[in-house]
Amino acid sequence: MRQVNFVLIFVFGLSTVFFTLENTAPTTVHVLPWLQYTTPLAALLLMAAGIGATSAWLFAAWSGMLNSVERFSQASEFDAQQVRIQELETDLNRYRATVETQLGLLPSASQNDQSETEATVQISESELT
Repeated sequence: MRQVNFVLIFVFGLSTVFFTLENTAPTTVHVLPWLQYTTPLAALLLMAAGIGATSAWLFAAWSGMLNSVERFSQASEFDAQQVRIQELETDLNRYRATVETQLGLLPSASQNDQSETEATVQISESELT
């Protein structure tokens, strides 16, 4: 991969040198009505390419910063959701214990459970014979 990168950089640099040597004609740029510059065409194109590359780099850095801020906020939301889930699981376990305790206090519930268990045992015994 390093060789490929070297070849690409070398070819780009060589083509830039050839382009600069071939385009030396002076060109006038009017920035403002009273401000104008006369420079070779190659220099103007290289400046435009440099400004474009710098702009792309700044945009990439800005986008990366925004993505990291978004990931940070999502991580904090995830932590808050995990805490809420733990609280709900604790509440659920407490409610289950309360309901089981209350069901154990009901006299009809224990009698019904015993009669259902006896009926199940009788059915199982009749199926075996």
